[in-house]
Amino acid sequence: MTKDNHRQQFPALANKAYFNYGGQGPLPEPALDAIYQAYKRVQLGGPFSGEVGAWVVQEAMLTRRAIASELTVPPETIALTEDVTVGCNIALWGIDWKAGDHLLLSDCEHPGIVASVMELQRRFKIEVSICPLAATLNEGDPVAVIADNLRPNTRLLVISHILWNTGQVLPLAEIVKVCHQTKVKVLVDAAQSVGVLPLNLIESGVDFYAFTGHKWWCGPEGLGGLYVSAEALADLHPVFIGWRGIVTDANAKVLGWKSGSQRYEIATSAYPLYAGLRSAIALQHEWGTIEERYAEICRLSKYLWQRLSELPDVECLRKSAPEAGLVSFRLTNGMPHKKLVDLLEKQGIMVRTILNPDCVRACVHYFTTKAEIDKLVGAIANQLV
Repeated sequence: MTKDNHRQQFPALANKAYFNYGGQGPLPEPALDAIYQAYKRVQLGGPFSGEVGAWVVQEAMLTRRAIASELTVPPETIALTEDVTVGCNIALWGIDWKAGDHLLLSDCEHPGIVASVMELQRRFKIEVSICPLAATLNEGDPVAVIADNLRPNTRLLVISHILWNTGQVLPLAEIVKVCHQTKVKVLVDAAQSVGVLPLNLIESGVDFYAFTGHKWWCGPEGLGGLYVSAEALADLHPVFIGWRGIVTDANAKVLGWKSGSQRYEIATSAYPLYAGLRSAIALQHEWGTIEERYAEICRLSKYLWQRLSELPDVECLRKSAPEAGLVSFRLTNGMPHKKLVDLLEKQGIMVRTILNPDCVRACVHYFTTKAEIDKLVGAIANQLV
């Protein structure tokens, strides 16, 4: 499928130059239609009926399979959630913390995760420290930095696979290997990596991998997931608990948890979103393999990085070509970054500010065009004259 034909399936791309995939991807028309048809089926069958109940079970199974195929893991290791933050919270709160345990967090994590860790620290009197990964964007070794910050009482490392503010791709398998040498588990915020990187979570050895469908997969908001490795499952207790995660007998007596990661699912959800996410994932494959899509993302992000680097009052945070679709840059002429973002949006060009570090972030997907990138760079140049 050509890029032009592919783009026509995304209504949101018709009247704007869109560079906010890291915040939310545009929903393609087939996914939107799949959601509508699923809602219609629920109503025609009766929202609470045996037929629809069986359909919901089937939809969940198909969705876990579709996700598992993308992550190269067994379907039973996937719990369906609402978003990345819910997945991270399941892992954070499911550990049996003891006072004095140590949690290591990078200095590039999203505020939502930082706030969760702060509450863990208050509630359970655990020790929390920050390792300086931001400084390794252009030089240094993130694996060595993490290794140097592990302690004998460290139980969990919390990092992102792709750092949401700078776009740095961390060497996950190497980090996990270092942590597992001292029995430290690893929780990954995968908001910016799922749908971008070719993934094999089994090979990586990661314990917990929380992701969403509404960013780079361009699925509907409100549906994500959590991967829990088979080895980590036994020690991660369900905290949010509901009927979807438990097993009962014929008299409704609770017997225990569902097998696998399904035990972390809770109760009623917007089930028609399942069809929308599967449709969105399938559409990605119509353009090319994940390896081909990732290569195109890197090619286009390099082009954007090169074009921005040519502007006299723009400084890209990375000193070399990006390894993913996030391109962060700052202005050196004193113009507030929010002012630039607001001015660009008035021209139909969507980027965003990042507060730490203070910069502007533009995201390119595999179906971004060079013409869009040229429009963005030209508009920035005009504002800096």
